[in-house]
Amino acid sequence: MPKHPAARALLFIAGAALLIILIIFAFRHFSARPDAARAERNAFNPALYSPPAAPRLDAPNVASDAAVVDVMLSLARLRPADYLIDLGSGDGRILIAAARSNGAHGLGVDIDPAQIEQANRNARAAGVTGLVSFRQQDLFQTPLHDADILTLYLTADVNLRLRPRILAQMRPGTRVVSHDFDMGDWHYDERQRIGAATVFLWTVPAQVEGHWQLTDGSRTVPLAIEQDFQRFTGTAGGEARIEQGRLDGNAIRFIANIGNGRRTFEGTVQGNRITGTGAGGTWSAARAP
Repeated sequence: MPKHPAARALLFIAGAALLIILIIFAFRHFSARPDAARAERNAFNPALYSPPAAPRLDAPNVASDAAVVDVMLSLARLRPADYLIDLGSGDGRILIAAARSNGAHGLGVDIDPAQIEQANRNARAAGVTGLVSFRQQDLFQTPLHDADILTLYLTADVNLRLRPRILAQMRPGTRVVSHDFDMGDWHYDERQRIGAATVFLWTVPAQVEGHWQLTDGSRTVPLAIEQDFQRFTGTAGGEARIEQGRLDGNAIRFIANIGNGRRTFEGTVQGNRITGTGAGGTWSAARAP
C-alpha cells in the first residue's frame, strides 16, 4: 500500500473508475437480454407464417385455344337447348363460347377459387351470366345426370377415373368431348385434329349387358349379350352368334340368325325394353327377369 497521500488518492480514484465501468457493462448486458429474446420471438419464421396452401389440382390450369373450343362444340353437335357441364372449367371460355354462339346453358366446375372468380368476370364481360354459372367443387363430386354434353381438358389419368361416373350417371345419347386425352379402352366415336391438338368424342351408350327375350312375330328366342362400351357380342337362341353389335346412345343394331336366316336387327333401347324399327320387320325384346 503506497504511503504517500497522493498515491493513495490516485489508487482510490482508479479503483472507483474500474468499479463504475464494471457496473455499466453489467447493466447493459442484462438489460439487453429481454430485447434479444423479444427479437428472437418476433423474427420471421416461414414455417409459422407461410401463406395458405393452394388447392390441390387434379389437372393443370391450361386453357384450350379458341379454335380448339370451336371444334369441341362442333364435334359435340351443340344445340341451343343443350345443358353443358365443363369439368375443370378454368377461365370459363368453353361455356361462354357455347352460350354466346348457341344460347346454351351450362355449369363450370373448378377447384381453384381464382379460376372461378376469373370465369365469373369473363361471363359478365360477355353478357352471359344468365346462361352459365361457375362453382368451386371437386369434379369427382359433381353430379352428371343433367348434362347433355360433358367437356373435359384434364389428363389421361383423370379421364379414366371419371369414366365409371360418366357411364353410370349420364343418359344414353349424351356426348362427352375431351381435348387431347382419351378414355383408354373406351374407344372414341369420332376424333378430329386441330393443329397440334386432338379432340375426341364419345356418345354414352345404353346398357344392354345381360339376358333378353327377343320376340319376332311368333318366334321368341333368348339373347345373351356381352357389352364392351358401345360394342357388344353374344348369342341368339343359345347357339347363333350376335355379329356387329353396335350402340349409338339408345340406338341398337346387330346381325343374328334366329332360325330364319341372318338378319339385321335395328331398334331403340328404352330401359328394359327394345323396340324394333326399320325395314327388317317388327320385333321387340325385353330384359329377362
